[in-house]
Amino acid sequence: MSACSHCTGFLFDPLRVWLDRLPARPDTAAVAELAERFPLYLDNGQRIRFVPPQADGRIYECRIHESGEVETRRDNWHDFFNALVWLTFPQTKKAISAAHVRAMQAPGELRGKVRDALTHFDECGIAVLSSRPDLLEYLRGFRWKALFVEHRDDVRRHMRFVVFGHATYEQLLAPFRGLTAKALLYPVEEAWLAQPAADLSRLVDGLLAADVEAGRVARSADLQPLPLLGIPGVVADSEAPAYYDDTWQFRPGRRQRKPPGEA
Repeated sequence: MSACSHCTGFLFDPLRVWLDRLPARPDTAAVAELAERFPLYLDNGQRIRFVPPQADGRIYECRIHESGEVETRRDNWHDFFNALVWLTFPQTKKAISAAHVRAMQAPGELRGKVRDALTHFDECGIAVLSSRPDLLEYLRGFRWKALFVEHRDDVRRHMRFVVFGHATYEQLLAPFRGLTAKALLYPVEEAWLAQPAADLSRLVDGLLAADVEAGRVARSADLQPLPLLGIPGVVADSEAPAYYDDTWQFRPGRRQRKPPGEA
């Protein structure tokens, strides 16, 4: 039986190649075995290994950087998805790990805005690709009805949503109103959108890793909020245009909000 009977939506497609090889539960031993069969290496030559949490006080990111050990709790969905994201997007995960270590070396920055932004994307990130730049602009401008109602068919044809954040995968097991990912937006050629999920994930891995390495994930403001339950096909309720009248879930964004006292 393949892993995660709840993982039926298309937003799980990036992980499907691994989920289909695993038991139907967050089996960390099975994931560790996958990592043996499909080894990943850091630039310093250390091999990535998924190990139980250690009680030696070493910082999580430093442990990864120094030894390749990714602390992974047993039978835990959050850590299970983190391991699968390592297998799916290794270049990006390596870039995030290295960026954390660099940020910690800055004076007074053991924990600062750069590491907060990196963590936010690591947990909740998503890449949004489109061959139609105007659709990306609707998203960037918080114009949810224009995007998801007026251009709904265009979204289906000309956009792809590739989840990266492992916390987001965990939350998608039981989606809730207001579930929001943090997006990086990419205009791409139409041919990208026709790629099989595994090939598209590899392409996205290169895009995300390059942005992290270039310091483009340095502030929370660098990430675009995206209400996941508004994406066509995620929940049946979104087929009704009135669904997007919920301004608590589909917020207008700071630039679109009226000044205090304005009617």
